Amino acid sequence: MAHLNLTPDELLATTRSVRKRLDFSRPVEPEVIRECLELAVQAPTGGNRQGWQFIIVTDAQQRQKLGAIYHKGYQLYRQQTARYDASLLTPEQVATLIKVRESSDYLADHMQDAPVLLVPCMMGRVDGKSSREQAGFWGSILPAVWSFMLAARERGLGTAWTTIHLFYEQEAAEVLGIPYEQVTQAALIPVAYTLGTDFKPAPRKPLDAILHFDRW
Repeated sequence: MAHLNLTPDELLATTRSVRKRLDFSRPVEPEVIRECLELAVQAPTGGNRQGWQFIIVTDAQQRQKLGAIYHKGYQLYRQQTARYDASLLTPEQVATLIKVRESSDYLADHMQDAPVLLVPCMMGRVDGKSSREQAGFWGSILPAVWSFMLAARERGLGTAWTTIHLFYEQEAAEVLGIPYEQVTQAALIPVAYTLGTDFKPAPRKPLDAILHFDRW
């Protein structure tokens, strides 16, 4: 399998949420996904909690079902965010928001077309738990999935962290055979080779605008 041979800094700076540049026509080899997951489970965990479970979805009917759930959740999300006050944003921020929404709309329409859908899960549930308990829980699965996404990028794959399907998590659990009361889904991640590999660092706020020393 080909590697992009990015430096660590290049890899960290250019691993983007990929939506419009996912190549839905090209299959992804199972061994590539397995290799990325082997690296993912080397990630640090919260409280040495290794409760990860990963569901790889390639079956077309299963992808269609998850895509429909995601699209339904996305419509609900758009309704909830329709009243967002754009007057508080700069013109540059508005332009970025429009671009992100367009690409998000595209992914909502095509989630089922990704050759691989990854559903990372954690054993247990944190509904109603304290922020301390939740921090350790999410602090175990999030680093692992980010490692997966970095490994995928190095191999020419694109990914996008999405959680919209969690509006209907129990319905997705039924599709996937997940015991809902014992297992929490963290995300729904499309995985595909990318159309081109020339991703750039994203625009971000200046570091000094978000940096604090010693206290807020």
